[in-house]
Amino acid sequence: MSQFTSDFWNIWIIVIVLGGIIWLTLLVFTQSKTTVNKGEEVQITGHVWDGDLAEYNNPLPRWWMLMFYLTLLFAVVYLVLYPGLGDFKGYFKWTSLGQYKEERSKAEAKYQPLYDKYLKQDLKTVAADPQAQEMGKRLFQTYCVQCHGADARGAKGFPNLVNHDWLYGGSPDTIKTTILHGRHGQMPAWGAVLGEEKVKDVANYVLSLSVNKKKFDAERATRGKETFATLCSACHGPDGKGNQQLGAPNLTHPSGNWLYGGTEKTIIETVTNGRNNQMPAWKDFLGEGKVHLLAAYVWSLSNNPKAPQ
Repeated sequence: MSQFTSDFWNIWIIVIVLGGIIWLTLLVFTQSKTTVNKGEEVQITGHVWDGDLAEYNNPLPRWWMLMFYLTLLFAVVYLVLYPGLGDFKGYFKWTSLGQYKEERSKAEAKYQPLYDKYLKQDLKTVAADPQAQEMGKRLFQTYCVQCHGADARGAKGFPNLVNHDWLYGGSPDTIKTTILHGRHGQMPAWGAVLGEEKVKDVANYVLSLSVNKKKFDAERATRGKETFATLCSACHGPDGKGNQQLGAPNLTHPSGNWLYGGTEKTIIETVTNGRNNQMPAWKDFLGEGKVHLLAAYVWSLSNNPKAPQ
């Protein structure tokens, strides 16, 4: 049945395309009269304005008609050379995917030796190379700014890459692993387990952990400490400093550095509904050579003394 459907639509497209060209050719041919016989009165179309301003049915100029014929000829030649008639692939057998692969293979043949050169160097050495830095920056601007921003400071739900607050660690090799294989961070939802009041208690205890403590309810924080020790310390640690092996955030950092914000309202929302974040893996798309350059550039963002923190 699927083959029948495929054949039907293939024939249907061919009929529409060829039928359209034939119909347009006949239309142009019937309108290709370029002269009016001597003494023959030119007919009007019937459109009249202001009583005596009429639209005459004069023949089109020869050059104009020639343009129409050339356009139809171009359409026929195009359909012979390129796909456009159903499953017919055209004389050149061109496809957008084929062109993309061809251009990519040419680019890789040209630049792969350079990638291989840097791949043999450790990431800190690559980060110190101006040419490698420029290449890494261009890769970042192409593939990373959509989430992390042009200045790499991130946005709500997307990490800031210019400070030293790393969920999984900020060493060069760890950053490279993150880019190569991606990350999937998940914070479970505790709202249904704890209820509204206990969620508020835990949120206030978490606020009390931050080094730049904001206003919090001390009584609620005292009650929330026990709940935190029971449910939250397994990931965030008994002192709330997190666990980079799990990607669990350090809750003692300044609340302004938090991925989703450190206000009481945001923390309550996080504890109630949980969070589910995904960093895509770039190994298959970029290849290790490009990832190596990109990782060196990202590492340099948080290890440059002139970079804003």
